[in-house]
Amino acid sequence: MNKDMQQFEQTNNSGEAIRLNRLLSEAGYCSRREADRLIEAGRVTVDGGQAVMGQKVFSAQEIRVDGELIAREEEQILLAVNKPAGVVCTTDRRWGDTTIYDLIDYPKRVFSIGRLDKNSEGLLLMTNCGDLVNKIMRPGNAHEKEYLVTVDREISADFLQQMSEGVYLKELEVRTLPCRIFPLGKKRFRIILTQGLNRQIRRMCEALGVRVTALKRVRVMNIELGNLKPGAYRPVSREEYAKMMQLLQDSKNPGN
Repeated sequence: MNKDMQQFEQTNNSGEAIRLNRLLSEAGYCSRREADRLIEAGRVTVDGGQAVMGQKVFSAQEIRVDGELIAREEEQILLAVNKPAGVVCTTDRRWGDTTIYDLIDYPKRVFSIGRLDKNSEGLLLMTNCGDLVNKIMRPGNAHEKEYLVTVDREISADFLQQMSEGVYLKELEVRTLPCRIFPLGKKRFRIILTQGLNRQIRRMCEALGVRVTALKRVRVMNIELGNLKPGAYRPVSREEYAKMMQLLQDSKNPGN
């Protein structure tokens, strides 16, 4: 049993209630954000009654999602996946899309740490550990993500400078944080972000009059995509995991 799970057990054995979204996350069922969506959609019950947003629960209570009893997962899983373009990271199958869960068909329940949009490809980390998701994704922790980007026109020195200094995104009413960017050709560049806004790179380029034609994530923190084939996955190695834990050592985990 890992340290985070031991702490979780100790908290709940003490009789202290925790938020339902945290319990679902630390049980390895889904991320806290996804848990909130499930609760809001009326798909979660507590002791037979419909759950509500912000509800606090005890470990002894019966928690179900779509009728499935939730049990805490003790084995921590962390996978590196190469998501192809055209595959979505959601569990929503209403539109007939192939999901990352369909693609890898992993025998145990895992969920993605962040997302890549449908038209993007590359490295996606998947886990059953909600605490890991929270530490990596929390904006204030500023963990690096690296991408290779191809655009529809030649990039200028002014474009590179504006991208690196931050771009105001009108639709989100926010200016992006400074980042590192390196030209790789007339229409191609490498960019390293410490931020994770929705469709951030595409929005930044569009704000500067440039359209992204291909986007590939090649690194999250110290985990690299390498030569992993599209649609394939591999367990993160012990060495990679140990290094990631060092990088996460001072990361904050938002409390509930």
